Amino acid sequence: MIKSELIQIIAEENPHLYQSDVERIVGTIFEEITSALVRGERVELRGFGAFSVKHRDARIGRNPRTGESVEVEEKRVPFFKTGKLLRERLNDA
Repeated sequence: MIKSELIQIIAEENPHLYQSDVERIVGTIFEEITSALVRGERVELRGFGAFSVKHRDARIGRNPRTGESVEVEEKRVPFFKTGKLLRERLNDA
């Protein structure tokens, strides 16, 4: 599912809302999740899962094409852990 499909489904299930309002709501939710992660906060959506940021240290990597050693800088990467309800629904299906 892509963002536009999510917006379309929400708009169809809520005919009292304008499409533009649904787009703004979905955009705001994604923006707030992103902003929280940038600040290093954890975002938990009960029953769905939790987003957090993991830190990866700098290291020496290898270019798979040439075999040459390359320096990989430290970075922060998003991480998602599924919630119990989501795992149960996936495994019951």
